Amino acid sequence: MPTILVTGCAGFIGSHTCQRLLADGYHVIGVDNFDPFYDRHLKQANLAELLPHPHFSFHELELRRGSEALADALPADPVDVVVHLAAKAGVAPSVRQPIEYLENNVVATTHLLEWMRLRGISKLFFASSSSVYGNTPERPFREDMNLLSACISPYAASKLAGEQLTYTYHHLYQLDVLNARFFTVYGPRQRPDLAIHKFVRLLQAGQPIPVFGDGSTARDYTFVLDTVDGIARGVAYLLAQQNVYETINLGNNQPVPLLALIKAIGEAVDVTPHLEFLPMQPGDVDITYADISKAQRLLGYQPQTSLAEGLRQFVAWQRAQPKE
Repeated sequence: MPTILVTGCAGFIGSHTCQRLLADGYHVIGVDNFDPFYDRHLKQANLAELLPHPHFSFHELELRRGSEALADALPADPVDVVVHLAAKAGVAPSVRQPIEYLENNVVATTHLLEWMRLRGISKLFFASSSSVYGNTPERPFREDMNLLSACISPYAASKLAGEQLTYTYHHLYQLDVLNARFFTVYGPRQRPDLAIHKFVRLLQAGQPIPVFGDGSTARDYTFVLDTVDGIARGVAYLLAQQNVYETINLGNNQPVPLLALIKAIGEAVDVTPHLEFLPMQPGDVDITYADISKAQRLLGYQPQTSLAEGLRQFVAWQRAQPKE
């Protein structure tokens, strides 16, 4: 059975991805650096569900150390596909720490690509972001849009730079690549800094919900298992195809305004939200809205989870977590 290397394996999307790939019968090598962006114990809890599996192995590794460090730390066993999910995420923090984002998302990705080149690994699934579309006026967002002037945060710029790097390696070294632009992924294990997780905690504590802007901004919220299904289908596509370079949207094709999201979260938690309106945050976009027709055509991708059901699952998971 093929071996898949997953970077960022202990994170929110990464841990779900590893579980899915293991369930599909792959051997999985997981890599994570336990970046202190949020508490290490949360990632260790994610990892604890993976470590007992006989076809999973884990390596704590910092990609920024360079391709030689990867070669020293990882086994020489064949790797069929790399799923590169590791990244420093978040728009607002990237405005405050642009160098950190470029080092983690551009320099580290270059080291990974070099390691792949030296090892002769020829297939890559690269996790990009809907942030690369910025405030592109035409909606829904299509993969063939010109994005040279679209990025309005260092995070977005770092992800578009990652896509450009994958094309460079495809052109120079015939690397098969599938770039996937994720759209506001949510669900069990979501990072505690993200809106849905934060809003649920605030409602449970009886505190007001901060609303940046007038509440009309909208996001294409995508349940994590729908995104992971797209990743798994992307891995299968890469294994079956040769001479591949494609970019796809993995979204839900249904933008939800912020006020409607807060209302739905209030219903899921059974608490009436109280709102605190604040200025827009620098780098935030007005809307994300995925055209998913290309992913449907190439992969058979089709999101299955409604917002109400996804929020129900998230709240059930959140309530089951140990309280500090």
